[in-house]
Amino acid sequence: MKVVSVKFKENGRAYYFDPGAFKIKEGDFVVVTTARGTECGEVVRAAHEVPGFSREVKPVIRVADAVDVRRMRQNRADVQQAYHICEQRIAAHNLKMKLVDAEYTLDRSKLVFYFTADNRVDFRELVKDLASQFHTRIELRQIGVRDEAKMIGGLGCCGRELCCSTYLDDFHPVSINMAKDQNLSLNPAKISGVCGRLMCCLKYEQDAYEDAIKRMPKNDSFVLTPDGPGNVSDVNLLKETVNVRLDDRPEGPRCYHNCEVCVLRNGKGSRDGIVIPDQRPERYVEPVKEDEMPPISFISDFTPVPADKPEEKEKRRRRSRGGRDRKKSEGAAAPEKRGDKSAKADKPVK
Repeated sequence: MKVVSVKFKENGRAYYFDPGAFKIKEGDFVVVTTARGTECGEVVRAAHEVPGFSREVKPVIRVADAVDVRRMRQNRADVQQAYHICEQRIAAHNLKMKLVDAEYTLDRSKLVFYFTADNRVDFRELVKDLASQFHTRIELRQIGVRDEAKMIGGLGCCGRELCCSTYLDDFHPVSINMAKDQNLSLNPAKISGVCGRLMCCLKYEQDAYEDAIKRMPKNDSFVLTPDGPGNVSDVNLLKETVNVRLDDRPEGPRCYHNCEVCVLRNGKGSRDGIVIPDQRPERYVEPVKEDEMPPISFISDFTPVPADKPEEKEKRRRRSRGGRDRKKSEGAAAPEKRGDKSAKADKPVK
């Protein structure tokens, strides 16, 4: 079955619809029926097959024309005024709720307001007040703090726009165990997003960490290294290295690659009954990449200077000696002249 992917908001998730006989291209606007009513959305992916997808999808009513697109944009402009009016009515009724967003359906048969609240809110009087104000069906929908951050947007601690408001279509469960596996600080201020929940990016590399945990020894494991037996004091999952405190060298741990250690006991425990093999693991040799060039030897770029013959050395020595002798003779004559001048200056004047 072929489907098209349609988004109703720039940062919203994509939904599948049956294109039917319509020839729909990526970037077109289509009119469809959703749980909220008749809406106009943008096609983010043309007709394609989805393997393993057997759920029934709703058909596309029609390809949106210029009137539908103009109405959709007008609704988005009018909803700003509706948002401010709803905020005023919430303050008038003294309700403990925070308004997040509002949206019209394409035919303006329904106006939906999204809000957050710590507890349940009795907004029946508010709905009556808004219905008399807008003369349409009013729906108030309570959402979570993660949905609020997705709708409002912002900047994360990394300096980039929030993942949920840019490209994440749906939220994935994130637990504190992910932060522990990645050896992160358990300070809530460092691992929480602007929504106050654990950051979604903890899920991105979790599969790689889980795979590394299966292959790496645990802390305090008893291992055999090329330098002898010892206990693991620290594990670096990203570099796949372990720090081992050797029995023969307890003064400080040494770093080894994962392939350089043979695990004799994984985790804490006693060494009783553990037989240490006679053959130790081999040293890890860093593989050389094919595209890496060998280091350039600058010495080979110069032509070596041939050694001087003995007679040439003697001639050069004589020339340099003759120059030194001339300098000495000139230096000896200079004081005599200075002495003559000084003698003349010392004669008394008649």
